[in-house]
Amino acid sequence: MAFRTVSDVLGILQARGHWQTPPLQILLKCWHEIVGSTIALHTRPVSIHRDVLRVATSSAAWAQTLTFSRKTLLIEVNQKLSHQLTDIHFSTAGWNTTTPIIKLKRPLHQEHPCYQERMIEPVNENVPVNNSNAVNKTFDSWVKKVQASSQNLPLCPTCQSPTPNGELQRWGVCALCAAKKF
Repeated sequence: MAFRTVSDVLGILQARGHWQTPPLQILLKCWHEIVGSTIALHTRPVSIHRDVLRVATSSAAWAQTLTFSRKTLLIEVNQKLSHQLTDIHFSTAGWNTTTPIIKLKRPLHQEHPCYQERMIEPVNENVPVNNSNAVNKTFDSWVKKVQASSQNLPLCPTCQSPTPNGELQRWGVCALCAAKKF
C-alpha cells in the first residue's frame, strides 16, 4: 500500500465532489444579485430538496407573484449552480422561523423627501396639567414652531403654501394640491 500526501488526498476528494460547496450556500451568497434588492427583502431561500428550491416569502401575495415568474428565476439560479434545479416553490412557510439572510438598510423616515426637521422643546414639568392656559400656551408654542420651520420652504405654485422640496420635486406642487388632482 502506497502512502499519499495530504494534498493528494484532498485533490481526490475535491475531484469526487465530497467537498463542494452546497448549492443552497451558493444561492444564499448570491440571492440578492439574482433577484434584486426589492425581492430579496421579501424572500429567503430555505432548502433544496429533490432538485426543487424552496423559497420562503414574507406574504402570500409575494409567493403568488413570484410563482408566475419562477421559470425566469430558475434560469438565473441555474446559471449560478453546477447542479441544475428543476423548479422553484414559493411559500410563506418558514418565513418567520428562519433568520434573515440579507440585511439591507431601510430608509429612515427622515430620509423621505417630504420630511422637514422639527424643533422639539423639552416639556416643562412645572406647568399644571389641568390648567387651560397651559394647553393654550402649548398650542401657541406648536404654531410658532411650525411657522418657524416653514419660513425657509419654497411655495407651492398652485396654492402658495410653504412646501417641502421633496413634494415639489415629486409632484411639482404640494401634497394637498397633488391629492386634489387625483
